[in-house]
Amino acid sequence: MRFTARVSQLGLIGVTASDEVRFRTITRTRLRGLAPEQQVPTLRELYRDNAGRLARAIDFCLRKNIHLYRIPSGLFPQSEERPGYDLVEELAPQLGMMGARATEQGLRLVMHPELVVLNSDSKSAVTGSVENLRQHARVLDLLGQPRTAWAAIQIHGGKSGRADQLVKALQKLPEDVRSRLVLENDEEAYSAADVLNICRRAGIPMVFDVHHHICREGLASYDDPTVDELTRAARETWPDPSWQLVHISNGRDSFADPKHSDYIDAVPDAFREVEWIEVDARQKEQAVARLRTRLGRQWAN
Repeated sequence: MRFTARVSQLGLIGVTASDEVRFRTITRTRLRGLAPEQQVPTLRELYRDNAGRLARAIDFCLRKNIHLYRIPSGLFPQSEERPGYDLVEELAPQLGMMGARATEQGLRLVMHPELVVLNSDSKSAVTGSVENLRQHARVLDLLGQPRTAWAAIQIHGGKSGRADQLVKALQKLPEDVRSRLVLENDEEAYSAADVLNICRRAGIPMVFDVHHHICREGLASYDDPTVDELTRAARETWPDPSWQLVHISNGRDSFADPKHSDYIDAVPDAFREVEWIEVDARQKEQAVARLRTRLGRQWAN
């Protein structure tokens, strides 16, 4: 079912420009530098604290009428192995309750892992990438999120020039990952047209990042016909078109500047038909609020 509202749902990524939504982390080196008897208590306290911060992030989004939230990739650092893996399990009841609340209140939760290269020449890099994805899927499972692209796990294409290897790797992924996985175009390795082709071959949805497209192709305007064409073509890759997710950024110093601006001052008209837009701007929640007002005026008719 499509939304009747004319303005898309705008998403917050990770943290806020203010201190309201922040998360803690710890590096592997720092953790291993602790005495063995300190490692478990340190991780347990950090995980519990970050779980509480996630609950506050959900509250913040609902309070601010934000219905799309990208959970930080490093929510539970060093949890891919023990003791971290087991400590995350301790939080299952708490995570289940906050995930249920998000679902009940209409807050869509997604993730965007870093350092995923499924088509690497290195078998260990591929193995590590799959494990990284499984840990993100595990968080979404504990949050009670569906194993569908609604709870999207977003990645880039990895190593350039290896589309065939990427398609094969995508098809081999375990169900908890593959059922949620979506692929995003970037500025260097894979163009939007490349990613669209890969997604069609692999049978997974495409996230169209219009700023990456602008920068890679050197376009001067959102009026370029490829923007509308790719937005529409990407929508067709989603199992439910109303789930389509896109990314918006503006260049900081010029239209095609890869560096992101504080706010979003321009959005392609093609995005009028997109339900879900992640806002990647430096002022985070302030950019979301300002863009919501702008689009309310721009798309009112």
